Amino acid sequence: MAYHRKKPVVIEAIQLLDNDNSIKECIEFVFNIGMETSMFGQMVTINDVKIKGGFEIPTLEGNMKASFGDWIIKGVNGEFYPCKPDIFEQTYELVGS
Repeated sequence: MAYHRKKPVVIEAIQLLDNDNSIKECIEFVFNIGMETSMFGQMVTINDVKIKGGFEIPTLEGNMKASFGDWIIKGVNGEFYPCKPDIFEQTYELVGS
């Protein structure tokens, strides 16, 4: 058996928090859209995320829910997926913003 080390890769990530600005930033990050379309549409979307405690992210393995506190990671091929905070902290360290 051979041993392998995971290559160091710099990723983009944002944490989904239970506040309007965080929700807006995360939706824009994942779906690459501006939420400036209308104040009403923005509030409906933000309130829906608050009611559901997060939102669904299309991933390579199917839709996965990003819940409040989760980190949303952009993978090396531009794919997105949620990561629980404890796993994120064990796996990643801040290199800049």
